[in-house]
This record gives sequence, C-alpha cells and structure tokens, in this order.
Amino acid sequence: MRQRFGRSWRSDPAAAARRADQPPLAISHDDRNARRIAALCERAGALGLRRGMGLTDARAMHPALEFIEAEPEADHRLLAGLADWCDRYTPLVALDGDDGLFLDITGCAHLFGGEKGLLADLLARLFHQGFDVRAGLASTPGMAWAAARYLAQTCSQGKIVDKGREAEALGAFPLSALRLDADTVTQVESVGLRTVGAVMSAARAPLARRYGRQMLTRLDQALGRVDEPVSPRTAVAELSVERRLAEPVSLTEDIERITGLLCATLKTHLEQRGEGARAIELALFRVDGAVHRLAVGLSRPARDPPLMTRLFAERLTTLADDFDAGYGYETVRLSALATAPFDSRQADLAGDDLSQAEDLARLVDRIHARLGRAAILQPQLHESHIPERTVVMTAFAGIAATGNAGTRGEEDREAPAPPRPIRLFERPEPVEAMAEVPEGPPITFRWRRALHRVVAAEGPERIEPEWWRDDETRPRDYYRIEDEAGRRYWLYRQGLFSAQDAPPPRWFMHGIFA
Repeated sequence: MRQRFGRSWRSDPAAAARRADQPPLAISHDDRNARRIAALCERAGALGLRRGMGLTDARAMHPALEFIEAEPEADHRLLAGLADWCDRYTPLVALDGDDGLFLDITGCAHLFGGEKGLLADLLARLFHQGFDVRAGLASTPGMAWAAARYLAQTCSQGKIVDKGREAEALGAFPLSALRLDADTVTQVESVGLRTVGAVMSAARAPLARRYGRQMLTRLDQALGRVDEPVSPRTAVAELSVERRLAEPVSLTEDIERITGLLCATLKTHLEQRGEGARAIELALFRVDGAVHRLAVGLSRPARDPPLMTRLFAERLTTLADDFDAGYGYETVRLSALATAPFDSRQADLAGDDLSQAEDLARLVDRIHARLGRAAILQPQLHESHIPERTVVMTAFAGIAATGNAGTRGEEDREAPAPPRPIRLFERPEPVEAMAEVPEGPPITFRWRRALHRVVAAEGPERIEPEWWRDDETRPRDYYRIEDEAGRRYWLYRQGLFSAQDAPPPRWFMHGIFA
C-alpha cells in the first residue's frame, strides 16, 4: 500500500481519495498445497474476508478483489527496518514472529514524558509512515503481547496494563492470548476451557499431565511468576549519547559538526570509567523511518573527539555516492560498541616509541575507515607443521601497547627450531630432481627451466601432515641444499618410495635461503 499510494497514504486525504477508486487488496500465499489469504487491507476485511480463506472462495464472493503474491523475505526486511527505527526508543528491541516487535522500555520512558507519552509518540509516528499498529504496554512480555492483540483496537491508541492487574486483564482473553499453538488451543477448548480465566481457575496438576507444561509456563510468564527475558536483535552498546534535533539535517557538514559534539560528550563518560573506545557506531535516524549506521574501529583505545570525528568524516566521504539523507535526519546517536582500559601514561623526555605507535594506529584507523577492515592484513600464527599453513593472513587487529615482554625461564624455553629460508613461497613449485639413491638428497634439479648441480646437502627433515586432513596424507622430507653458484635452496620430496599403492614421490621448491 505504501508503494501504491505513497508513504503517508493513511494520513493524506488525497491518498485516501485515490484509495477509494482502487479495488480491495489481499495478499496470497501457499498453505498446504492450497492458495490462501495471508493478509488483507481494511476494505477487504470489511467485505467479510479473513485470513486463511481460500482464494477460490474469496474470488467467488468478490470478483473485483485484487491479489498479490506474498514476499516473506521482503516482509522480514521491513520488520527488521522497523526494529532499527524503534532503536530510538530503547536499545532492547527483539523480533516477535513475522509481524511483531518487543521493546523493553525499562528506564527509557521518562525521556518521552512517561509511558503514555512514549506510546503516543510511537503510534503517531508509525501512523504517519503508513502502518496500522496495535500496541500494548505491561510489566511482562506475555501480558504486553496479549494486550496489543486483544485490547488495543485502533492504531491511534495503545493499551497500558498496570502492574499487578495482569490476572484481571488476562482473564477474559481467549486461550490464543497465551501464545499457544493451534492444536493445544483446540484440545483445551474441547473440554470447555475457552478463556484464560477458566484455565487460571482449574487445577494445575491435571492440566500439566494432560496438555504439558507449555500452557502453564506461558500463563506464569504473562502473570510475572516466571521471568521471560527479551533477547535484543543487536548487542547493547557500552555507552551511548544522542541528540534529538529540532530541525532535520541533511548536509554532511552538519552531520560532522553534530558528531563532533557527541564525541566530546562521549569522551566525558569514557574518562569517568577510565576507558577508551575500540569500536564506535554512528546511528542516523531519518525522518521517514530509515536508519543509517556507520561503524569505525580503532587500533588502540581512544577518546579524542577530533580523532573520532575525523574517522567518521572518512566514512562519510567513502559513502558519498550511496549516502541518501532523504528529508533529513532528526536524531543522531553515537555509541561505543566496545571499550578497553585507556593507557594515559606520558612519554619521557628521552622519547620512546609510544608516539610512533599512536601515529601508526591513527594511520591504520583512517585506512580502515575509508577502505574497510580488509584493507590491511597481518600474519597470525596457526597450529600446523606444514610450513605454508603455519601463518595465515587476517584482518589487522590493532597496535599492541608498548612494554617489555617478560623472559621465560630455562625450563620453559623451547628447543631451537631448524633454520628456515628467508623467503618462503606461498605455494611450493614443482621441480625435476635426480638423486643417487631413492631416499637420498638430489644431485641435480631443474627449476624454472634452469639446471642446478648440488654441491652440498643437509637433511632430511621429515614433516608429517595433520592426520585429520584428507587433502594431503603423504609426508615431506626437506633438504637444505647448495648449488655450484653458492645459492641455497629449500627442497622437499613428497611421498615415499616404499609406500604401496601410492603415486611416485615428487620434488618441490619451497624457499630460498640466500
């Protein structure tokens, strides 16, 4: 409907007039090898149609009814977008099925003039965005869910259930208000228990034996006897500061200026905790409900406002072509997603490498902000005896703080490792080698079309592959050899001549010493 009549199709009188000239609309989907109605507009509902009705019956009743195909993935993206938008009210937003959201507003209602003010602001904004919403507010998620679906009748107002009155409000509801599956509801109703009040009045033990614990657990959750946590869809930030604007802003310069002010406020909170930020997110809430999030990471904990502002300026510059401010942003929030202890020690007069590490960290952060985390890679040790697998390249994690590493005792020192070439090939290159004895070192080998005669050889050093890998099961015998020109190489023979039912051994060049 928003695509057909525009974003304000509910609140705009002109859109209402255009809507009157269009046929009723319903959304269909496949249900048990049959085409049924998944959703319908208000006009279609006024004609006596309902969800779950077959398309054949609906068309027979109203031939002018228009049908469109359901798009579950698009509906999920829309619901996720609404969840992002609701982040302006509370960071604890969870998805509830295909058409609902849970908002834990504990400690947030006073920012909007209380619970009634928050609920009224939420419903009014969603109405002007074209959504038909039912909202309920209670001390438990189960009671709020039931109030939204069985007490709130219009999208212009929500229903608030006071704490301690959950049993009174829930008693007249049907059993489906307990969020039970359809089969359980049918079984319980067949014995005459058609309301939640009837279930509350019945003995609990026979109900549990006959229908299981699910119904009683749902009842206790709605009444507050059993805790039911709300799992937010995104992690809650360590610290957050935000600014609600009287007039929306859309220019990049204005966003950077507001970001600088928020960074200064965030610095104060970080100083009180003795921490610095390692990951920061800038959330821009657009007037039409869209939310843009920009995240930057820092190589070292930082809380310098100019530094953080400059990193977001780099991100905005990178996204200049894809950044659509629309009608402007009305709320800007800055969040510290990850923090760490902040090292505030000062360099001495003789100087140390602390300032150099800070300069390098700032350079890395700017590159990450503009080109992404994969722009800089660092080697990381990996547990493997195969040389090319001992190190893997990963995204740059950060600059470690300077300091003297402790030395290990004699009992902790490992045996010296065999010498390794100064240049190790990423992938071993095949060579043609000739040896005096099958299991001995080569006397000549041809590599890259050049013939080399061996004058000295040392080895072998046997390296076995990991037993759990199927791609390589044959051992390697490595040799350090020197040719007539004094060049030294690292070759290995893969496989054994004594192995039965195995391909013949092959030689490979793996590195160069000098």
